[in-house]
Amino acid sequence: MIKRLLIAIVLLAVLAGGIVGFNMFRDQAIQQFFANMPVPSVAVSTVEAKDGSWTPSVDAIGTVNAIRGVDLTVETTGIVTEIGFEANQQVREDDVLLQLEDKVQQADLQASRTQAALDQQSLDRARELRSRGVGSSVTLETAEAAAQASAAQVQKLEAVLQQRQLRAPFNGTIGIPRVDKGQYLSPGTIVATLQDLETMRADFTVPEQQLGLLKIGQPVRLWPNEGDEAFNGQITGIDPKVDPSSRLVSVRAEISNPEGKLTPGQFVRVKVDLPQEDGVIALPLTAVVTSLYGDYVFAVREAEGEGENGEKKLQARQVFVQVGRRSGAQAEVRSGVEPGDIVITAGQNRLSNGTPVTIDNTINPGNPGDPEGTPEAADNETDKAAAQ
Repeated sequence: MIKRLLIAIVLLAVLAGGIVGFNMFRDQAIQQFFANMPVPSVAVSTVEAKDGSWTPSVDAIGTVNAIRGVDLTVETTGIVTEIGFEANQQVREDDVLLQLEDKVQQADLQASRTQAALDQQSLDRARELRSRGVGSSVTLETAEAAAQASAAQVQKLEAVLQQRQLRAPFNGTIGIPRVDKGQYLSPGTIVATLQDLETMRADFTVPEQQLGLLKIGQPVRLWPNEGDEAFNGQITGIDPKVDPSSRLVSVRAEISNPEGKLTPGQFVRVKVDLPQEDGVIALPLTAVVTSLYGDYVFAVREAEGEGENGEKKLQARQVFVQVGRRSGAQAEVRSGVEPGDIVITAGQNRLSNGTPVTIDNTINPGNPGDPEGTPEAADNETDKAAAQ
């Protein structure tokens, strides 16, 4: 009985030892497999860091308005008898745009002119009699006062009559009529808008830290929409006061608009170019990654060993950088990157320190000017590969 028990214990110990040994062998084999398994390379696009020219700028957004623009209204009440313009018509200064009913004023003016003529005749007779020594000085002074009063009354009624007309205050383009013939108008009623579109002004704001970079006469460029042709102008005014609530400074620029492409009230992007600087390293914004620990880029470095075909192995290395000014799609890098470094511009979301990489600049967002970096070029390469 005891002998059978000992044999069972020995067999159980052998079985347990075999199970433990198998598990240890399996874990070691799995560990060796993953340790020796090659890490797949990640395809990335790159640019080479170079010392180059940098044109800093002050970027802002603003609104354009006509250099001269008003909403026209009448000075007095009355009924519209004539509208002398159409929408988008070019008008000249002092053109009659609208006429109010003025029969009563015309009659008053005619009566006043008749009285003025009569008073002038009386004055002439009084002067003649006075020269002969017949008339008195009192009579002459009374005639002069009457003549002056009549002349003043004529001028007053002429001014009243002019108020019955709406004239163009300057040359420009008039808008859509907002009144109709026969309509009764009162002062303050807007008849139409008049805009001088030959020259426009752009109002924009910049942070107070950039106030010292701007000056009167500095050239500016602006774009209404992405990809549109730039309009050139210059700064004509800088507000001497900083808004204490927003810490912004108001700036105004004048822009020539001979073809009328700019419209008052239009939103524009404004760029004020500053003097060019040399020896600045600039990288595409797509290359810079922002994190809680700071800004960094991935640089391509050579790894130990060689690839399957004898080429050099490449890997990505995280490099923290100090980013300075930005201009368009470029960012100034003040430290962390040296000229000649190869910096990754796309594919960073799949990278970590030491990740093997292969460079493929077929589509390179960091160098859109390269023909090989355009989507059309990539499509051509795909078509060639399919044909082969």
